[in-house]
Amino acid sequence: MAEQTLLIGLCDGELDPRKYRSTFLTNKVGGKPDWSSAVTGQSPCCRICSAPLAHVVQVYCPLQGSPFHRNLHLFACCQPGCSGMSGSWTALRSQCAEAPNQSSTPQVVVPSATDWCESADDWGMEREEDDSGCRGGNDHQQQSEDLQTEVSPTVCSMDVSSGLQQLSLVESEDIPIFCPFFISVVEESELCEEDDQLEHAQELLREYERREGTAVWETEGKGGGGGEKYEKAGARHGDAVFFRFMKAVLLCPQQILRYCRHSKPLFICKAPSKMSQEVPACGSCGEPRTFELQLMPALVSLLQRTDSSREDELEFGTVLVYTCTNSCWAAGTNCPVEEFCFVQPDPDQQLFK
Repeated sequence: MAEQTLLIGLCDGELDPRKYRSTFLTNKVGGKPDWSSAVTGQSPCCRICSAPLAHVVQVYCPLQGSPFHRNLHLFACCQPGCSGMSGSWTALRSQCAEAPNQSSTPQVVVPSATDWCESADDWGMEREEDDSGCRGGNDHQQQSEDLQTEVSPTVCSMDVSSGLQQLSLVESEDIPIFCPFFISVVEESELCEEDDQLEHAQELLREYERREGTAVWETEGKGGGGGEKYEKAGARHGDAVFFRFMKAVLLCPQQILRYCRHSKPLFICKAPSKMSQEVPACGSCGEPRTFELQLMPALVSLLQRTDSSREDELEFGTVLVYTCTNSCWAAGTNCPVEEFCFVQPDPDQQLFK
């Protein structure tokens, strides 16, 4: 099995919609979701309070060897009573077939299908500055028109999860919108190679130990198995799970997203004893779901409403997204498929503000 590459998402500057037109190929935080022309966009509502959900993250994530463009859109409820609960989040996966003549269209620059897989080097984000001075991904202003697909715009013929059936259209003016930002990427292994960053992370961890009145010792596993063992004494926040999370965060405190399909998630607190039973099978094909990405605490402070509203704030520790193992998509489908979100609250949110 090929080695899995863990990718770290970082905020890469403001996305001004007046100067840059994003498409479904753009990785971004906030703004309005960009759907391909072959997919009918959805405006989901909260399962808890029925309020319209805000668009939080858009990720372009094609799979290796797949003929499809592929997106994940994450939405969340901003109402105080719903924040931090799994039922207030919705993840929608959409796909569309690549046009046969797409590779011969020079003005269309599409990231490789391996860009989000185990052999990925990046997310197709070149961090170039456009004429407006905004940093971000490739220049896709004309891609909505240039990209043609073979997906029929007919009614979705495949069964979708029961949650998707509850989605409803709402008036656009009622939907809260977060200020949009580009997402750039770096491999976590590259961070580990930076001695200065690693030393800084270790110093922050030592400072955290002093503040918490506890200590964390690491020992390398023997016998070829490898791994880490943690010991602690009276930490306010509990167990080794949180310390492991803190160590990963301190290596790059500004990380807002972690992506590694088929890998294990980084829990911020102890996971349910039977986590596999918490994640339901795909509602479309019945196959099990696999972990794909998670949102990190540093994203919380970046989620500012465009209407300057402060009464409704989004709070979470980490949001884990599980998707269909087969990434099923039937010919003629134009409806997004709902995937599964598992939310863990942050035991000490002020550490990341």
